[in-house]
Amino acid sequence: MTNSRNIKSFFTALPKNIFAGFVVSLIALPLGIGLALASEVPPIAGIVTAVVGGVLVAVLGGSNVTISGPGNGLVGVVAAAVLLYADQSGLTGNEALYEGYLILLAAVICSGLLMLVLGFLRLGKLSNYFPSSAIQGMLAAIGLIILGKQFHIMMGNRISRNGNLEYLTEIPKTIIKTFYYNDTSLTFAMISGVISLIIMVFYAKIRNKYLQLIPAPMWIVLLAIGFSYYYELVLQLPNPIHPDYMISGIPEAHEIISNIPTPNFNEVGTLGFWAVVLSLTLIASIESLLSIKAVDKLDSEKRRSNVNRDIKAIGFANIIAGFLGGLNVVTVIARSSVNVNNGASNRSSNFFHASFLVAFIVLFSTELTRIPLPALMAILVFTGWKLAHPLKLIDAFKIGKEQGFIFLTTLVVTISIGLIEGIVSGIIATALIHLIINKSVLPFIRNILKPNVLMFKETDTNNYYVSVKNFCTFLNFSKLKRKLDTIPETEVAIIDFSWCDFIDHTVMENMSDYKEIFRKKGGTLEIIGLDLLDAGSKHPFGLRKILPVKKMLESTGVLTNRQELIKTIAKELDYNYMVRRKIETAYLENFIYFKTKTINHTYNEIGKKNTVFKVFDVEFYEGEFIAKEVVRSTMLYTEIDHDLPIFSIHREGLLELLYHYAGFKDIKIEKEPAFSKKFYIKGEDEEAIQQLITPELAQFLLENPSFHIESNGKALLIFTKERLAGVSEIKKMKVFAGELRKIL
Repeated sequence: MTNSRNIKSFFTALPKNIFAGFVVSLIALPLGIGLALASEVPPIAGIVTAVVGGVLVAVLGGSNVTISGPGNGLVGVVAAAVLLYADQSGLTGNEALYEGYLILLAAVICSGLLMLVLGFLRLGKLSNYFPSSAIQGMLAAIGLIILGKQFHIMMGNRISRNGNLEYLTEIPKTIIKTFYYNDTSLTFAMISGVISLIIMVFYAKIRNKYLQLIPAPMWIVLLAIGFSYYYELVLQLPNPIHPDYMISGIPEAHEIISNIPTPNFNEVGTLGFWAVVLSLTLIASIESLLSIKAVDKLDSEKRRSNVNRDIKAIGFANIIAGFLGGLNVVTVIARSSVNVNNGASNRSSNFFHASFLVAFIVLFSTELTRIPLPALMAILVFTGWKLAHPLKLIDAFKIGKEQGFIFLTTLVVTISIGLIEGIVSGIIATALIHLIINKSVLPFIRNILKPNVLMFKETDTNNYYVSVKNFCTFLNFSKLKRKLDTIPETEVAIIDFSWCDFIDHTVMENMSDYKEIFRKKGGTLEIIGLDLLDAGSKHPFGLRKILPVKKMLESTGVLTNRQELIKTIAKELDYNYMVRRKIETAYLENFIYFKTKTINHTYNEIGKKNTVFKVFDVEFYEGEFIAKEVVRSTMLYTEIDHDLPIFSIHREGLLELLYHYAGFKDIKIEKEPAFSKKFYIKGEDEEAIQQLITPELAQFLLENPSFHIESNGKALLIFTKERLAGVSEIKKMKVFAGELRKIL
């Protein structure tokens, strides 16, 4: 029945997925050609990559609305590899580049095999071991590499330099040079690039639903082809753009099949070859995993992709693409976003995007040679600028100075040396900063294999409770992630970091993502315990470290999300909110619960000046020396305007049954047998307690069995569990206390 429903749903959504695939193909066509040319390989290689990726990942993949094809991040690695092997070939010109391309194809195939192995070993989780700021720095570096190399071609000034930095530093020289072109064909090439860049920058600001059915890159293609025909048919003149800056080498459909290149595996035994393979695998994996994660957030049906299955599909697609003359297949965020925005609901849109690309090549391959190279490079320059926008660095510094340093370290090393070296430097920089912040090597090393994560489902509320202890960083986040991934997003989950000594930016960012996923699926994920940790910045993703005791008592620090919500509750109730820790806790010490416990302090207190009614977090400990156990809980204290017997009431469990056999007295309320069976009651004045438990009170407590209630004769102490409460639980506690006061 379910299968037939799924099939019907698939065909019902087919028109939308065909349309989405068509719109994506309009972007993929010029972008694929541009990425191939920027990578120093034949332009058709970009289209082959998109077609193979679109078909195979659509059939075999584990994601839902992603698009596969050539990726921006691989341009630098591919171009460097092709040029290196071209220089070693002993040939010159296009023949040398083609020889480098054939060796690259072998590297693409080996990279695909490696990704396939990673998928079968279920190592998609490796993406969790890269610090967020290091990844952002690497992506920014890739953006600068793309921008630096393609800017000169966009301006009609093809140059060749040894390093990425030289391309960037010579951008001003290229701009000045354009004012002194003697050859008008170069001027026309430059104009085509500048106009294309203007279209890319301002097109998104034109909010017209009909105009935007055709994406900006396709408008560039259409205008370029129209310009070529205008000169040829109307003015009867040759294309005024310099021939060196026109696309060439796009074969017709029948020639593509008959001229499939043969990969050259002669370099497979060299260390340099495997360095290229590792670079391709690393960048393709990171770009794909980041894109899958990002696109899952956009999915209207809030589905979660099977990452390992997708990595296997991408790996297999790379192998086939390499044998057919294509580049590395990756999951691409920009085209995937367009796919989602145009109504895609399943993987068929990826297949249709590939199908339309095949149709374009079959029908219009000769027309594509009318596109100026600077126009395509303008698309890549714009893409590079978006990846490396200065706001990325500013945002990193807003999260924390140390995150800005990690970002810059990764960026500089990536541009100066290479991609693998860049990401490794980012990881090392992050680890060193963590060591410096914690001021001790041994605890940090000891906690690398932690955190200790405890998860269980609370029987009375059916909420999932996850307690995280010790250190939680990018090096061990996968332990927490495995637990979180088992919780249905439609449920309520409470993540308690109050036992954590250190939480880094990568974990904080991932927790924000999880909160969003739960919210969209109808569930709730609440994070508690962060207010015991000192924030590195005011940014919600800033790393957090345990506060020294003295600072805990003095500092209000940066409010966590939970504290902000508690503050909001206080404002709604016209209560005061006190963040600071208080050590005046004598009013709690005469309750039965605290007779054998030592209270350290209370904090996060809300209450009213004129009435003694307050909710607060409290830290206390049981036992001493090696038996000492620190506990943190959220409790409510309220004074009553008449005398009450001293008592303790809580839900009866296995421990209370053992108490009974051990001789501890449980007061039985004879007139309320159902109540007595469910609750354990302790107190000295049994007669007064018998009178206190009226039918109304018994029924009320039976309807709210999760609360622990105590009386010291003058006031009540109420709490649910020996842990910090979430904001929703605090609200329930307040409502419960209000109703209880009325009944009493």
